[in-house]
Amino acid sequence: MRKSEVIAAESVACLNSALARLRDIWEEIGIPEDQRLQRTDTVRKHVNLLLTRMIEEEESLKERLLKSIDVCRKELNGLCLELHLPPFEEEEDCTILQLEKDLRTRVEVMLKQKKERLQELKLLKEREHDLCDLLCMPILLNVDDHGVPSLEELDQFRRRLAELSAEKERRGKEFVSVKRQIILCMEELDHLPDTSFERDVVYEEEEAFCLSKENIASLHELLFRLEEQKTKNQVLCDELRSKITELWDRLNVPQEERAAFSEYMTTGSKAKIMNVLQEEADRLQKLKLQNIKNVVEVIRTELTSYWDKCFYSQNQRLGFAPYYDEDYGEDLLALHDAEISRLKHYYEVHKEMFEGVQKWEENWRLFLELDKKATDPNRFNNRGGNLLKEEKQRAKLQKMLPKLEEELRVRIAGWEQEQDQEFFVNGKKFMDYVTEQWEQLNMEKEREKQERQIKKNRQLEEEMIYGSVPKTPTKRRVLGSTTPGKVRKQGLPSRTPSRVFKTPQSKRLEKNKENMSQLNGTAMSEGFYSY
Repeated sequence: MRKSEVIAAESVACLNSALARLRDIWEEIGIPEDQRLQRTDTVRKHVNLLLTRMIEEEESLKERLLKSIDVCRKELNGLCLELHLPPFEEEEDCTILQLEKDLRTRVEVMLKQKKERLQELKLLKEREHDLCDLLCMPILLNVDDHGVPSLEELDQFRRRLAELSAEKERRGKEFVSVKRQIILCMEELDHLPDTSFERDVVYEEEEAFCLSKENIASLHELLFRLEEQKTKNQVLCDELRSKITELWDRLNVPQEERAAFSEYMTTGSKAKIMNVLQEEADRLQKLKLQNIKNVVEVIRTELTSYWDKCFYSQNQRLGFAPYYDEDYGEDLLALHDAEISRLKHYYEVHKEMFEGVQKWEENWRLFLELDKKATDPNRFNNRGGNLLKEEKQRAKLQKMLPKLEEELRVRIAGWEQEQDQEFFVNGKKFMDYVTEQWEQLNMEKEREKQERQIKKNRQLEEEMIYGSVPKTPTKRRVLGSTTPGKVRKQGLPSRTPSRVFKTPQSKRLEKNKENMSQLNGTAMSEGFYSY
């Protein structure tokens, strides 16, 4: 039996015991039967009333529990819909009291979840509003303030805010970096912010600046304009410094005067420095006009130097008539200024070509010098042990020159194709000039060979007519006496083996020796580029 059933049985026994006691008391008192019935009925009514009230209270409790269950069910269904959760499943064979407790507890939990979600949604929306306002972006969290977001929606909102925060961080760093560069440029340019946007960039707090895409783009545009102006100023200052240096050289300005101005001649392009440089350039320009003749002579010296560097021919040099004009004036000075500027630019553009030709010419001159020594009859005299070194160097140059010529030929061919122009040296195409130099060297060798042969034949004729004349050896005997045979050999003229250097046109040269004009033996000293 249940404990409640045991207690109920005990209650019945207690009631029966109480009635038996009452009957005994009534018997002892001597209460008549009719009054005993009346009193017993009163006891019954009291007990019945008490039990009836208790039953009514329990029935009321049951009704309240059932009503609470009904209310909780309805509220729970609504919360499941709001929270986007599946319906609550009740346990089977569950008592009214337990069911009410489960439902009520579940409702409390879901109400707490609803409150937490709404609070988080409110915070997320406030944060999004702040970020979107700072980034000047539209608000995307379009949720009713009284609606409850789902867990997926909340997660989506969190990711959205994380993206906005990352974008704010990125734009903030970009703003700080660009702002720093803008301020440096403004300082370099001595530029004060003169627009509302520039003032906002320079003076406003970083947190207050609107980090919109348009503002970031405007920041970069402002920085680009400032850097462009800075570059222009730098270029202008560099040009002014070059012009000042050039005018100092042309006017022979003393070093003391230059040194006093040296602080402005190194770096810097601020407005103050640029103004000082401009003033100095203007002052020197006035001095230049006052000393036109001296300046023109200095420019002519410089022109000669660049003509040599550019391998100008004599005809090309004569083509600049103002060079030979003695009527000094501003117009003549302007013509010289324009020509030297053109020549400098021309040389810088084609500097690589000119340096390659200059390298070949220097090696060619050295080769001619060493080759001339190699044919000198006195080359075996002691020259400090240089004979072997010179012979090795000459052999090295003889191998290197054709390689250098081939490199220049390929480079010049590519350059001519790219520029659609021809490269000339002293009025001839460079490779034709090189071939001519080799042919001229071979002709000189042939001429020397013929002269030696004529001299030898003449000597033999004289010996046949007058007899041979013994000659004293030129070298002093060191160990032992010199034999007659050796003396006689030393008395004969020294004969140097002839060397013929093959060139790309050597075969054509051999076929046309009769028609070849006499060529001089000097190395290349000037040339030009036709344009």
